[in-house]
Amino acid sequence: MTINTPKPVSQESWKFPREFWTANVMELFERAAYYGFFIVLTLYLTNIVGFTDKETGYIAGIFYAVLYLLPPFAGIIVDRIGFKRGLVLAFGLLTVGYFFLGVFHSKSAVIFFLGVLLVGAAFIKPLITGTVAKTTNEANRARAFSLFYWVVNIGAFGGKTFVPYIRQGLGLAQVNYFSAAMAFAAMLFAIFFFKEMEAPSQNKTFKDVMRSLKAIFTQPRLVALTLIVAGFWIIQQQMYATMPKYVIRLLGENAKPEWLANVNPFMVVISVVFVTQFMKRYKAVTSMLVGMMLMPISALAMAMSQTLEGFTGPEVSIFGLFIMHPLTVMMIIGIAIQGFAECFISPRFLEYFSVQAPKGEEGLYLGFSHLHSFFSALAGFIMSGYLLDAYCPDPKTLPTGITEVQRAAYYSGAHRI
Repeated sequence: MTINTPKPVSQESWKFPREFWTANVMELFERAAYYGFFIVLTLYLTNIVGFTDKETGYIAGIFYAVLYLLPPFAGIIVDRIGFKRGLVLAFGLLTVGYFFLGVFHSKSAVIFFLGVLLVGAAFIKPLITGTVAKTTNEANRARAFSLFYWVVNIGAFGGKTFVPYIRQGLGLAQVNYFSAAMAFAAMLFAIFFFKEMEAPSQNKTFKDVMRSLKAIFTQPRLVALTLIVAGFWIIQQQMYATMPKYVIRLLGENAKPEWLANVNPFMVVISVVFVTQFMKRYKAVTSMLVGMMLMPISALAMAMSQTLEGFTGPEVSIFGLFIMHPLTVMMIIGIAIQGFAECFISPRFLEYFSVQAPKGEEGLYLGFSHLHSFFSALAGFIMSGYLLDAYCPDPKTLPTGITEVQRAAYYSGAHRI
């Protein structure tokens, strides 16, 4: 392997090794692929594949829950095969998974290729964040990860901005080809522009990872905090699982739930630096508590569209510039509050989690820092299926020949979600 040691640079320098910039370009493509796919997955599973809302909740919930659990185990393989081969393998699996989800729509084939995606996606976090860590030093690491965080959000924002044009113009299933193209572009960068880096001096084993996982569950404070944060994060997971169907079923096929979802990364990007700077004088638990108090307010705001419509009618004038439906207005407000709350919770949760780790095991502990997302994704997506079935059902399941008034009655309680 070629040893690539980052050169010392001043604290103010923006000079990073080529592998750092290559990793960021690959992350840009990968995040566009992932979030473009993520925001329409529940629509795809129900409208194209034919799963019910409840079945979709279970399948998507298990998919995302396991995705949050696998990266530490994928890191074991990365340590052995190296970064370059790991990146090519990961993006190759993602390309295959996305592409064939566009080709095959039978239930068994879709579940199989979701599994292929799951394995490929599990490698991304240890590979990309590991590359950023290895190509920086103490002087410039904070700036490097700040830049990396911006790239992640730009990729997410770009993917969700572009996807509605594909879904509405070419068809929902074609979104998978967009994600496949983005993953393939990332793979080309891995093959032609990424140079192998120094292998880790000490490879972690499966036993090491399981020992760290067991150690986490023997710390009552960590377990309690993980479950508490998961309880509040269910609100966000349930929103992402429900919102695309909820918006389209209530507003019609011309609605763009992908754009509404973009309010979250936009809010995070413009707020996280200010919030982090302001809250650094307080304990991590205090900052997280503020975020947790904001989360229910975000859910309440999203539920208030019917109340707003009672005052304004079906149209709300935004400063006389354009018109929005009350549901759209309240979804934007609710998602913005949720993004703002995330700025209080996410950075400080990682900080708190890392402090609890024994010296020398911070990396393994941080690998499991998203355990709260494992629990919240599983619960949030499964819950979403039942809530949609009860309050905002699939139009295909409604009786034939009903009037518009009768149809509206099936959705009169949708705000309760």
